[in-house]
This record gives sequence, C-alpha cells and structure tokens, in this order.
Amino acid sequence: METTITLSENIKLKKEDMTITVEGPNATLKKTFAHPRITISQKDNIVKIKTDSAKKKDKASLGTWTAHLKNMIKGAEKDYEYHLKILYTHFPMTLKQDADAIIITNFMGEKGTRKAHIKEDVKVNLGKEEITITGPSKEKVGQTAANLEQACRVKNKDIRIYQDGIYITKKG
Repeated sequence: METTITLSENIKLKKEDMTITVEGPNATLKKTFAHPRITISQKDNIVKIKTDSAKKKDKASLGTWTAHLKNMIKGAEKDYEYHLKILYTHFPMTLKQDADAIIITNFMGEKGTRKAHIKEDVKVNLGKEEITITGPSKEKVGQTAANLEQACRVKNKDIRIYQDGIYITKKG
C-alpha cells in the first residue's frame, strides 16, 4: 500500500536519515519520521510513502504520516490560524502575554493567576474579546490553543451554568 503527494514548485523537501525538512515561502519545518516498515521516497516533485506490510496498524501509520506530511507542506506555504473567544459573565478576566506564556488573571474572581504555555514559532494576538493564534506548524498552533482552553477549565462546577473561559471558535 502506498500514498503519493505532489509537491508544488515553491516547496522543497529534503530527507536525511529519518528527518524530513520541508522548505517553503512561509517557513521551514522539520520532523522525524521513524518506523521500521514505512519508507518515504522522493522523485522530482512526487513523494511516495509506502509500506509492504498488510497489518492494520501499519496502514494506519501510513495514513498518519501522509497527513503529517501534508500538514507540513501546507504550513510551509501558509500559516495556520486559530480563533478563540474570551467569555465571562461577571468577573472580567484579563490576559497578558509574556515571552512564552499567557497570564490569565481574575478568572471567575480568583485571586491567583493561571498560565497557558505558548509553543515556539507561534504568534499570539490578544484582542479584547478574541484571541488569534497563527504559525506554520499545525501541531504547535493547535497545542497552544488547547493550552489556553485548558487553562480556563471550570472545575467542580456545573459547566452549563458557569460558562466563563476561553473557547476555540475557528480552526484552520
């Protein structure tokens, strides 16, 4: 079983041992792909991901690798963008951006602060009611958005009533 990906002319793919580097007009992304029964080969602008195994897990890994590679190619061409909405009912929460974290204060009237880690190569734009997260790596942008969402999780309360928090509204 094999899958093929056709590269556009402005994308360059390099393979060194198990590490694949995708260079494009927007960014350069690197990822290690290590699997004993899956091979990646390139000829001109066509990339082939192949497995000779008929096992279900190997076929699943083949699909996963193909998706990761497609995401890297798309990120090398254009940034991924997530939009998050800040919601509160009574206590207005405030957000400040540090070098590698977002500090959330006054969440549901709490005296303490909460932190959400920002992954490397990710840009965060804090607005009054909306947060925009952009970057070339889908994994890092998505993880940063998830960190923000998880930092404002309401614990030991009915989430149907206490709806304060930061929520992902748009992915892509």
